[in-house]
Amino acid sequence: MAVSDIALCGNALIRLGAEPITAFEEGTAEADIAGALYPVVRDGLLSAYPWSFATAQRVLAQLSGTPVADFAFAYQLPADFLRSLSLGVSGEGRYPASGRGAAFRIHERRIHTNVEMPVLTYIFRPSESAFPPYFDKALTDRLSAEFCLPITENTARADLLHKLAEHSFQQAKTADAQGQSPQRIEDFTLIEARG
Repeated sequence: MAVSDIALCGNALIRLGAEPITAFEEGTAEADIAGALYPVVRDGLLSAYPWSFATAQRVLAQLSGTPVADFAFAYQLPADFLRSLSLGVSGEGRYPASGRGAAFRIHERRIHTNVEMPVLTYIFRPSESAFPPYFDKALTDRLSAEFCLPITENTARADLLHKLAEHSFQQAKTADAQGQSPQRIEDFTLIEARG
């Protein structure tokens, strides 16, 4: 079931015993708090783990000019970029495609690297309708924890809700990880040293 940003905030407010909101602009204290905190909490939770539903790969377009030092090429980050996971080589040309292994540095919303036509693996901001139920739960619990202090001024309750939110986050990570193959260790120097 697709859930909106307003519905997620409304569910978090209901857990606190507050009235749900119908819009961020409705002028209530709850709407102002939710409107201010929701984007920060959402992006923080999305960035905290490489969620399968929020991971993308993109071949980057080269920018004109070269970086001042260290790298030969500069590329613009995607507009929906939240966090990088890896950079690799595109499958076009003489090299096989690889989504990881290239050295890079992020400066001023640009990626600097020595790779031509790099493939960026990154976390992006999907629409709320793309959130799976386990992420909806983790986000609702985190929102409740973040809304608690400004709405109820109860630090003990806020601490408890933060602990519950951390537990929901761990459960969501487990659920997300179970939907994909585990990553293999491909390059490990201790194994190579044994011959």
